[in-house]
Amino acid sequence: MADVTPEPMFEVLKSVQARLAQVDGKVDELRQGVQALGTSQNGIRQEITGIHEEILGIHATLIRHEGRLDRIDRRLELSDAPAS
Repeated sequence: MADVTPEPMFEVLKSVQARLAQVDGKVDELRQGVQALGTSQNGIRQEITGIHEEILGIHATLIRHEGRLDRIDRRLELSDAPAS
């Protein structure tokens, strides 16, 4: 029986280790990318919330102005009906 030496197996294992190190690096890059996307998404969500609150404030102001205009119309006895 021929002598079997562990050197070829060690060479294969070194190659596998090198490839695993590359995979680990890629996984770390992907993890960082996903975290960056999450941070970006949270920032966008906060901006949308701020815009929504601003629109709600504008809406409330418009409702108040509409009420005031209605009271002014009634006080001045203005009507939408055309004059004959």
